[in-house]
Amino acid sequence: MEKSPLVAPVLKWVGGKRQLLKDIKKHIPSQYSTYYEPFLGGGAVLFALQPNRAVVNDISEELINVYTVIRDNIEELIEDLKKHKNEACYFYEIRELDRDKKKYSQLSNVKKASRIIYLNKTCYNGLFRVNQQGEFNSPFGRYKNPNIVNEETLRAVSNYFNKAKITFKCQDFEEAVKGIRKGSFVYFDPPYDPVSDSANFTGYNKGGFGRDEQIRLKNLCDKLNSRNIKFLLSNSATDFILDLYKEYNITIVKAKRAVNSRGDKRGEVNEVLVKNYE
Repeated sequence: MEKSPLVAPVLKWVGGKRQLLKDIKKHIPSQYSTYYEPFLGGGAVLFALQPNRAVVNDISEELINVYTVIRDNIEELIEDLKKHKNEACYFYEIRELDRDKKKYSQLSNVKKASRIIYLNKTCYNGLFRVNQQGEFNSPFGRYKNPNIVNEETLRAVSNYFNKAKITFKCQDFEEAVKGIRKGSFVYFDPPYDPVSDSANFTGYNKGGFGRDEQIRLKNLCDKLNSRNIKFLLSNSATDFILDLYKEYNITIVKAKRAVNSRGDKRGEVNEVLVKNYE
């Protein structure tokens, strides 16, 4: 299947991999049967590789709903996106919809997906963020002309989803690789181990992802390794992560990261790419 240059992320997601794609692509195996990505997020790596067979997962129901609506109801989604307004009052009205759980559950999947894309394009910093109750809580961004309806990208992504054999899951990351077979390849992009207390950003899912989760993920990598299944993993270059994966092949890469409450702490940071092959 020929790759389309128009297939690209439709949402801005914390920890997105667009700027690291060159580094990541250097480490992708030349051949694999099925591509697995248990922490899909904005999907930059999936969209860059455009594998013919993939099993992708994210714990965010809202996110997986956006992707399945793009696959199954693209024209209705585009029509609904055209109705949104780039105005503060309207933004907060749409943002508040998930405060009433019963009412929110009655919205169609298309309406829910349209809401998430609209909020993502118009909120401050353009990031998906929820509070402890799982409610979207980013403020209005005041952009002059946000690209709320990127029809070309949306249609290209929909086309790719329909041409390729892609399974969407919304489960724990361990469940996401159940039944994986030899010859498959897994890319892990978990929430990063925080470089500092102020950098601890797990706001895209109400559950959080602490050190116990990082250790559980390392144990899963060990299981895959014991079965000769190739994996590549991204994370921050903290002492904890470097020590955790010390028996694997580690490459340090530089990334520009803007998710920090202090402006002087933004800029280039060291991240790691960990793999179990040469």
